[in-house]
Amino acid sequence: MAQPKGTVVLAYSGGLDTSCILVWLKEQGYDVVAYLANIGQKEDFEAARKKALALGAKKVYIEDVSREFVEKFIWPAVQANALYEDRYLLGTALARPCIARGLVGIAQHEGAQYVAHGATGKGNDQVRFELSCYALCPKIKVVAPWRLPEFYQRFPGRRELMDYAKKHGIPVPVTPQTPWSMDENLMHISYEAGILENPKVINRSRPPRGRGRLSPPGLYTKTCDPASSPATPDVLEIEFERGVPVKVTNTGDGATRSSALELFVYLNDIAGKHGVGRIDIVENRFVGMKSRGIYETPAGTILYHAHLDIEAFTMDREVRKIKQGLSLKFSELVYNGFWHSPECEFLRECIGRSQEPVVGTVRLSVFKGQVYILARESPRSLYNEELVSMNVQGDYEPADATGFININSLRLKEYHRLQSKVTVKQDE
Repeated sequence: MAQPKGTVVLAYSGGLDTSCILVWLKEQGYDVVAYLANIGQKEDFEAARKKALALGAKKVYIEDVSREFVEKFIWPAVQANALYEDRYLLGTALARPCIARGLVGIAQHEGAQYVAHGATGKGNDQVRFELSCYALCPKIKVVAPWRLPEFYQRFPGRRELMDYAKKHGIPVPVTPQTPWSMDENLMHISYEAGILENPKVINRSRPPRGRGRLSPPGLYTKTCDPASSPATPDVLEIEFERGVPVKVTNTGDGATRSSALELFVYLNDIAGKHGVGRIDIVENRFVGMKSRGIYETPAGTILYHAHLDIEAFTMDREVRKIKQGLSLKFSELVYNGFWHSPECEFLRECIGRSQEPVVGTVRLSVFKGQVYILARESPRSLYNEELVSMNVQGDYEPADATGFININSLRLKEYHRLQSKVTVKQDE
């Protein structure tokens, strides 16, 4: 029997890894308190509670942080137009500091010295969880089983983990036939591992021209196949204040949503119905390796396009150039787990300040896997119809453009004059 080691609060999901880790931590002498964050995933939380208690958890905390996730984490990402490596909308990366906040809060409430998680030693989540925990509670100690030789040598693969689960009576949804990893929250769902680790595996039910290996059916769960989505689009009007969506209206049936959580859930439903938000990418993990990830981010995809449009409509050109650079850095910091760093806090403040004029309404169509911007209006618009019109001169003198062009061409003339000299000299 292992010596008692104190209380550890485990970030618990009820899946294969954390269920086995819960039992293993008890074997090592820890009193285990399970913490399950309701962050919008489809989960039978009461069943998860009963399962954790049956596996030996001393206590189980289930906390609904969905609203906090939207307002404190997703909205800043929408304001930033956050996009990692030009494609990934950061659904998992945004969720981790939100979960870590609750995890540390329970540890402090319980007087626990330790927190634990089920993130692997090769992934990003170990960094995201632990940097957040250390920032929020510098004295906390983290138990990361997948980085401990006594754990990963005992469980070198998922087969051994499933054998352990069977031996200890741990019911798990994962089978050897569908051994990919899934992580879901309100913003997105991700799929990786197993057969998906082969980047040539096609992640849909029918390969082009009969070629290519296939992932098993049933991979996507948040979005329908765009090919079989409705033949009629949904047209939405999304109203923004300070770069944050405050109201969505469906022009077809008049449905409206205005609270943050309800608005986001509604957009998930609409986007999911039309197959919006699917991507299959190979990305660069923070730890240094490339990985293949498949993601569904329905509402996030709609809001990315809508916000991008209203921001371009209302923000000064030069301010927007600076803000785009800040957004790039913000996305990298969030992906790498530095949400609670001073530099990320600073960027959130700067980006938030840039959003003061981002006010107005965007009309868009959601159809067959795509988001189409249709129109926009704003009381803070910098668009001057008279000034830009081809039919009205407005407060603009066309003759002034001659000098403008001459000044800008000077640099080009000098560059190519020099190039001509160099070419002639080389030919001699």
